[in-house]
Amino acid sequence: MADFIGAVDQGTTSTRFMVFDHDGREVARHQLEHEQLLPRAGWVEHNPLEIWDRTQTVVASALAGAGLSTSDLAAIGVTNQRETAMVWDRRTGRPFYNAIVWQDTRTAAIARALDADGRGDVVREKAGLPPATYFSGAKVQWMLENVDGLRAAAERGDAIFGTPDTWVVWNLTGGTDGGLHVTDVTNASRTMLMDLTTLDWDEELLGFFGIPRAMLPQIRPSSHAQAYGSTAGRRGTAPVPVTGVLGDQQAATVGQVCFEVGEAKNTYGTGNFLLLNTGEELVRSEHGLLTTVAYQLGDSAPVYALEGSIAVTGSAVQWLRDQLGIISGASEVERLAAQVEDTGGVYFVPAFSGLFAPYWRSDARGAIVGLSRFNTNAHLARATLEAICYQSRDVAEAMVADSGVELTTLKVDGGVTANRLCMQLQADILGVPVSRPVVAETTALGAAYAAGLAVGFWESTEQLRANWAEDERWEPTWSEEQRRDGYAGWRKAVQRTLDWVED
Repeated sequence: MADFIGAVDQGTTSTRFMVFDHDGREVARHQLEHEQLLPRAGWVEHNPLEIWDRTQTVVASALAGAGLSTSDLAAIGVTNQRETAMVWDRRTGRPFYNAIVWQDTRTAAIARALDADGRGDVVREKAGLPPATYFSGAKVQWMLENVDGLRAAAERGDAIFGTPDTWVVWNLTGGTDGGLHVTDVTNASRTMLMDLTTLDWDEELLGFFGIPRAMLPQIRPSSHAQAYGSTAGRRGTAPVPVTGVLGDQQAATVGQVCFEVGEAKNTYGTGNFLLLNTGEELVRSEHGLLTTVAYQLGDSAPVYALEGSIAVTGSAVQWLRDQLGIISGASEVERLAAQVEDTGGVYFVPAFSGLFAPYWRSDARGAIVGLSRFNTNAHLARATLEAICYQSRDVAEAMVADSGVELTTLKVDGGVTANRLCMQLQADILGVPVSRPVVAETTALGAAYAAGLAVGFWESTEQLRANWAEDERWEPTWSEEQRRDGYAGWRKAVQRTLDWVED
């Protein structure tokens, strides 16, 4: 068997390819950003063709940079931004429209209509999700209703839908020349179209959105030796089995080896996503969380999770860079925020796309409150870091209320965890230790683990657990009074963002 496993990580702001060895250590990496298309307020789009071009480039560049070829890879896994919706022509490979990104809010009226006539309760029961702009089913409905010729093409069977994993795998395995139109259970569980108990597309849910079943990919396990075919071997490269597919947050759960009931992780990326393993039990949330599939390994039963999804965390730092221009790079925010001891009374609620868990308020919009003449850009930078941490506390409290399990340590991963000040603030605001593993980019690692398990590169989840090692730990330093008062101010600030727009 070849010595390495590869992973495509198709994220919200960039695409990367990483290569790992048997110990789960990074051997190679290449990463490229893609353009964020913002045609009007609340709309967020990506160009699928740009994403596929970036995918090809990062794979070739990572391998070349490490002196490797595709023949050195035992398998490839794919992980992705989950709820982003793409529709393309199976005959030509051309998208009918740009990808509508998970952050996009144009489908608010569709979500609201579901709740208005009681269909929303059916969505919650079958799909484990509240009707919301976040999920991809409503995005497909919007395209069918607004893109010229798409409905007719869908009825003919020419127009097919997929989240970015489906798009990447379809192209990797041949595209118009025999590419496989497939997805895995984790991504399918984010559409509002799959029944969590049957792990299949549900006719009643499809009817709610007017989506022809022929548009949809086949649903496969997250880790499987035959389910996803092999790469097409273009440009003289050796074909590689594609054996793992996971939505990005479920991939991070696997990468953090949260295989036991009650184990949880929090990923800090464009948004934040806290997942709690609930085992083979499907737990319904009563506190604003999502019920989702965590993973399915081979022919085993699916493992479920409770999830708290936060729309804007790391992207709030990008906003400071790109829109306000108060930092030149994301890494600079830590230096700027460290210039002050606290926020000077400032709270920043980055509800750019409404508020996700546990509020689910698409009428919310971002707000900076508590400003006085005293405040500087350093206070705003620190308030941005605190906003990341306070939103995570909102979700953590909902998770404790749903599960009855008190949080004792928070496992963290993702790009923002490189910000040591932010991680210290997270420990302070939560009141529990925060632990970062040696491999902080666990999304790609989890996709690699899923792919490697399928082909015997790793023999068991216990072998993966032995790979995990702590890199750094942050202990709380705030007093209980400071923690209580800070959180009370945050909750007050959140209230200022509500009822701001009419859906």
